[in-house]
Amino acid sequence: MKTALVHDWLLSAVGGSESCLREIYSLYPSPIYTLCWKESAFADTELAHAKVQASFIERLPWSSKKFRHYLPLFPMAIEQFDLKEYDLILSSSHCVAKGVLCHPDQLHICYCHTPMRYAWDLSLEYLKEAKLEKGLKGALTKLVLHYLRGWDVHSSHRVDHFIANSRFVARRIRRVYGREADVIYPPVNTEFFQPKGKKEEFYLVASRLVSYKKIDLIVEAFTTMADRKLVVIGDGPEMKKIRKIAGPNIELMGYQSDAVLLEMMQKAKAFVFAAVEDFGIVPMEAMAAGTPVIALKKGGVVELVLESETGLFFEEQTIDSIRDAVERFERIEGWDVDCLRNHALKFSQERFREEYKNYVEEKKLVFKENLNENSHSGRWGRNSPLATVSTRFS
Repeated sequence: MKTALVHDWLLSAVGGSESCLREIYSLYPSPIYTLCWKESAFADTELAHAKVQASFIERLPWSSKKFRHYLPLFPMAIEQFDLKEYDLILSSSHCVAKGVLCHPDQLHICYCHTPMRYAWDLSLEYLKEAKLEKGLKGALTKLVLHYLRGWDVHSSHRVDHFIANSRFVARRIRRVYGREADVIYPPVNTEFFQPKGKKEEFYLVASRLVSYKKIDLIVEAFTTMADRKLVVIGDGPEMKKIRKIAGPNIELMGYQSDAVLLEMMQKAKAFVFAAVEDFGIVPMEAMAAGTPVIALKKGGVVELVLESETGLFFEEQTIDSIRDAVERFERIEGWDVDCLRNHALKFSQERFREEYKNYVEEKKLVFKENLNENSHSGRWGRNSPLATVSTRFS
């Protein structure tokens, strides 16, 4: 079956969805259709020589840095791709990629990282952060989000089979789209993230500094615990705010290379995670590097952390809840690195490739069988209504 891959946008190679796409491409090296494409960002990846076709969004002013400002145009842009020559469409979607137009003789399998966050779970937070809760601009933005929710649900019917990246996302797909989804966890680079050396006296956070990640909350909590050091890796819109609230026991390292991230994960006492995420690939990388996780007991990470074996949970996004979890963590004497490592291996890249390929090949086989059956029982076929009527006069 001639195959096409579809992904929302390709502007950075470091995201979890991009990691999934690279693994899918290694299995099905095919043309990639995407809203925006920054070739230089993927120069050292499997996608360096991929045939990529970007939408008209890429040609709009400042699209490489402020492409999200064109959000209302995303549905139209993804629908402009002409995929009629393909038999199999494999989309990797967290926004609009699943909405490509397909005909009935095409099989469309969507690996869904989440239904569109802007329109659903984070819509109110998005409006608040952008200061669009009131006024004319706010009213227009709410109207756009209302339109996007309608389009998002409608376009979900263009997908034959959904794969969710966690049971948490599968429940979200069921609630938003009314569709069932099978679960295949994303790939974790367990070959790169490995344990090494001794632990040091600091806790670690690594994330893009955006509001829903709640890095500011973690920094506030540790600022009240002056005898405990916190290292923060990452950059983003929240950096200025976090600098203001960070105490002397907080080290803000900004953006760092994968090599530095690995070294800090290997040395950290624990990795702290306070976001409601779809999966939580960075906590899994920490476990692969032999570091336990202190995480909020919500979202996809609940499926990843084994309580008291690979980490601990806290119940609420509050300073007191984080403080309590850190104190409980320090009362536990020693963590089994082998247990952490063996658990992380269950989420390896090799496992993802095997599960994803088996899934796609199974759906392809069933789809081909159904096409063959339909071709023999179509308009003039043996089992068609017209064929049944004609036998009465034979």
